[in-house]
Amino acid sequence: MKRYELIVIGAGPAGLSAAIEAAKQNMQVVVFDENARPGGQLFKQIHKFFGSKEHKAKTRGFVIGEELLAQAEEAGVEVVLNATVIGLYREKEVCVMRDGQIVHYKGDNIIVAAGAAENMVTFRGWTLPGVIGAGAAQTMMNLHGVKPGERILMVGSGNVGLVVSFQLLQAGCRVVGIIDAAKRIGGYGVHAAKLARTGVPFYLSHTIVEAQGDDHVTGAVIAEVDDKWQTVPGTEKHLEVDTICIAVGLSPMSQLVRMVGCETVDDPGSGGIVPVCNEYGETSIPGIFAAGDVAGIEEASSAMIQGRIAGLAAAERSGYMDKDRMSRKFEEANGSLYQLRQGMFSHANKGRTDLTETDEGYPLSSCLLSKGYVDDSEITEFPGASYKTSGIHPVIECTQNIPCNPCQDACRIGCIKVGETITSLPEVKKDVKCVGCGMCVANCSGQAIFLVDEDYDDVHASITIPYEFLPLPEKGAVGTALGRSGNKLCPAVVSEVRAVKVMDHTNLVTMLVPKEFAGTARFIEFEEV
Repeated sequence: MKRYELIVIGAGPAGLSAAIEAAKQNMQVVVFDENARPGGQLFKQIHKFFGSKEHKAKTRGFVIGEELLAQAEEAGVEVVLNATVIGLYREKEVCVMRDGQIVHYKGDNIIVAAGAAENMVTFRGWTLPGVIGAGAAQTMMNLHGVKPGERILMVGSGNVGLVVSFQLLQAGCRVVGIIDAAKRIGGYGVHAAKLARTGVPFYLSHTIVEAQGDDHVTGAVIAEVDDKWQTVPGTEKHLEVDTICIAVGLSPMSQLVRMVGCETVDDPGSGGIVPVCNEYGETSIPGIFAAGDVAGIEEASSAMIQGRIAGLAAAERSGYMDKDRMSRKFEEANGSLYQLRQGMFSHANKGRTDLTETDEGYPLSSCLLSKGYVDDSEITEFPGASYKTSGIHPVIECTQNIPCNPCQDACRIGCIKVGETITSLPEVKKDVKCVGCGMCVANCSGQAIFLVDEDYDDVHASITIPYEFLPLPEKGAVGTALGRSGNKLCPAVVSEVRAVKVMDHTNLVTMLVPKEFAGTARFIEFEEV
C-alpha cells in the first residue's frame, strides 16, 4: 500500500489548486481523477472569468486550466488519470479503480474535491435522444467540436444556462428560447443581456411540459406556471427544436465524505448535502478536507481559493508551515474569497427575490430581471451609462453588484473607476478623456461595455461593440443594428474591425448608425448567406 502525505481526489480547479499549494510547501502530493484529462470543468469554459486580477479575471477558463497544469507539473504534483476513487475510510485510506483493478493508498491528509453533478428535471419525453445537460453540451462543443443540435431550447436561466446558451450561439446553433419557472433571471444580468441583444427570447414563469418526437427530439411544449409552480392550462406553446438543454443547477458530489462518516448538512443554499467544515475546509474528521463544489456550489474562482486554503491547512497540519505563516497566507486567501462573496449574488443573498436596488441605491432594472435586458428608459439611471460628452466615450451597461473589475485595470488612462470593492458599479470619470483604445470593451468579462461617439459625422454615430462570433465581418459590410432587446433598429455599416492578440479573441466591431440610434443600437446582425 503506497503512502502519500496528501491525497487529493479530483483534478478540477479546487483539487489542482490544493495540490499545487501543498506541493509548494514540499509535501508529497498525488491527485486522482476519473477523467482522461485533468482540469475538471475548466477546459469546457471558453468565456472570460469575473473577479479581479488575482481571481484570474478576463482570463478564459481553459487558459486557467493550462496554467494550473503547468504549475502542478513544476511543483512536482503526481496526477493520476482514469482513476476512480470508489472508497474513502476513516484511516485515510482510499480505494482507487485503475485499469480494472482496485488499488489501495494511504494518506496522511485527504482533500476531497470531487466537484458537482448536474441536476435533471423529468417531463414527458425527457429520456428521448436530444435531451441533454448543459455540461454535456459544453463537452460536445468545446472539447470535441461537435454541435449539440441546430435549434436549442435552454431550460434554466442561472449562470450555467446563460453562459452555455451564448456558447451555443458561438458554435452556430440557434437558441430558440431560455425558460425558467422562476419569475426572475437567476444568473448575472450581463450574461442575459448579451443573449437578449442577439434576439434570444426569455420565457420566465415557464416550465417544460413535453419533449416531442418518436426516436429523437423534434419539438418542445412549454407552459406558464402559477405562484404554486403549477402549469396554467391554455398557456402551452410549441417550440420547434431538435435539442433540449437542461441547466437547472448542480448538486455537490458528497458521496465520499458521507461514506467516510463526515458530519454533513442539507443546505439548499449550497446546493444540497455538504460536509460541515471549518474555515480551512477541514471536516469533522481531522485531516480530511473538502474544497470546491463538493463543499458548496460556487464559481470556479471561489473553488480555486478554497483549494489553496485546504492545501495550506494540510501542509500546516503535517508540519510544513508554522502557525504564523499559515495565518498570514490564510488571511490573504480568505480576503480574496470574501471579495467574491459580496454583492447581490453573495451567499447571503442566494434565493432572495426581494432585492430592489443596488448597493449604491440605484433601482434594479425590472426589465432585466424579467426579460433579460435593461430597458432603454432605465439604462441612463446607472453611473456607467449616464455620462455623455463630445467625442468617443465608454458606455458601461453593468447594472448589478457582481464581483468584477477588469474594466478599471484595462483603462491605462484611468477613465473608468470601480473602486476598492470589486462589486461596486463602474463609473466613467468625467475629468478624464477617453482615447478610444477599446481595451475596456475587450477586457469586460460580461461584454457590457461599448464605445460610443454620437458625433462621428453630421449624420452618423459610431458604436464599438464586443464581438465573439465567426466569421468576422469585413470593413464595409452592411447589416442590421439590433437594440438591447434584439429588436431590429436600422441599417448599420461596419467601419472598423479590430482583432489583435492582446484582446484575446474579443474582437471589436465598430458600426455606423444614424445618430438617433446612438443610445440604443448594441449589436449588429448579418444576413445568412
